[in-house]
Amino acid sequence: MLALRDLGCTRSGRRLFSGVSCTVPAGQLLRVQGANGAGKTSLLRIICGLLEPTSGEALWHDQGVTGLREEFGRQLIYLGHAAALKDDLSPLENLQAASTLGGQWLDTAQARAALAAAGLAGYHNTPVRRLSQGQRRRSALARLVHGQYAALWVLDEPFTALDVLATQWLAGLVRNQVRAGGVVVLTSHQDVAIDDAPQQVLSL
Repeated sequence: MLALRDLGCTRSGRRLFSGVSCTVPAGQLLRVQGANGAGKTSLLRIICGLLEPTSGEALWHDQGVTGLREEFGRQLIYLGHAAALKDDLSPLENLQAASTLGGQWLDTAQARAALAAAGLAGYHNTPVRRLSQGQRRRSALARLVHGQYAALWVLDEPFTALDVLATQWLAGLVRNQVRAGGVVVLTSHQDVAIDDAPQQVLSL
């Protein structure tokens, strides 16, 4: 479903990587690893169609992602390294807004259930600016609870700031998405075991 063909990326005159190629079929996890500054985030943004590669191309169902636009966006959930939350909004408002922008409508009951699953029961109406870093991360990740509709998840350092229970919860979501036939691409400095999910490692 996802193919990277001879990808290269140069930023600010510095070559981050070149010749990156792999194929990720449905029902597989791709772990992207590399040192800080190796270009992991840039690669994820290329996969999402948010950054043009210097060379090569990223394909989704044999079509270049940059030409798919809205159609591709409806099949994608991208969560960057920084939680893209509006500080003056509540986790409930942030979740519903992000889901709507991604082409999925969640009613209040669904959104509250997702936040509860993420460990934020009782915080759904609290302004995000009052949450801890771990709570902010879980607020962003709550979108994945009802994210099975998206065939491709791209997650940049999703385990950052999570405690043990939240890490296990997220690993379970990733595992279930892969088992259901989705493609998950993630980077992580944490050595989180998702050993029972079909996967491959891409090193930059």
